[in-house]
Amino acid sequence: MSNHNILIIDDEPQIRKLLEITLETNDYSVIQAETGKMGISLAANYNPDLILLDIELPDKNGQQILTELRQWYNKAIIMLSVLSNEEEIVKALDNGATDYLSKPFRTAELLARIRNAIKRNDLPNTNSILIFNDISIDLVARIVKRNDEILKLTTTEYNVLVLLAKNEGRVLTQQFILKEVWGVGSQTEAQYLRVFVGTLRKKIEENPAKPTHIITENGIGYRFH
Repeated sequence: MSNHNILIIDDEPQIRKLLEITLETNDYSVIQAETGKMGISLAANYNPDLILLDIELPDKNGQQILTELRQWYNKAIIMLSVLSNEEEIVKALDNGATDYLSKPFRTAELLARIRNAIKRNDLPNTNSILIFNDISIDLVARIVKRNDEILKLTTTEYNVLVLLAKNEGRVLTQQFILKEVWGVGSQTEAQYLRVFVGTLRKKIEENPAKPTHIITENGIGYRFH
């Protein structure tokens, strides 16, 4: 039985009720806030395992609440919104959102995103070997294996892979990956990233044309499984 608690910050009573029923049916404890100010207060008091945060709130914009929370809250935050344009999604992810779902969302997908986000919260930070089905990454030895066969990766390929793998399940924007791997000022060089993702897929995917590890989020970035 789950002992994880989730904070819902949403001003729509019917959405909060739907989420409450769905989450409690799946053994999560639920805390609710109808304003951004109340949400920040409850987050500080209860330190929930995950926050579901609506973009449009009556007192403050959800992006602003997200930025304020990220000053001290380091667990998962999934944004919920009727706004589904790429600019809004990219902004939320760059502001520190763990994930983003557009309303109306499918219950099964929401639960899967929550499970994945909480799983990442619970992973020990001291683990030096990351394992994803047929792929293993030894962070100390800097060795990547697929089905126990050592892969020859360039330094940049390795850096991209490790960044994605350490953020398993989280959508990383192109701009974020470029900044982290190539440095500040490279965020507009999306073609670099596409090239290295392509070469990485050829090396780590069983079928690069139908990748199962490096998943493209169209117009936004990539998610690693």
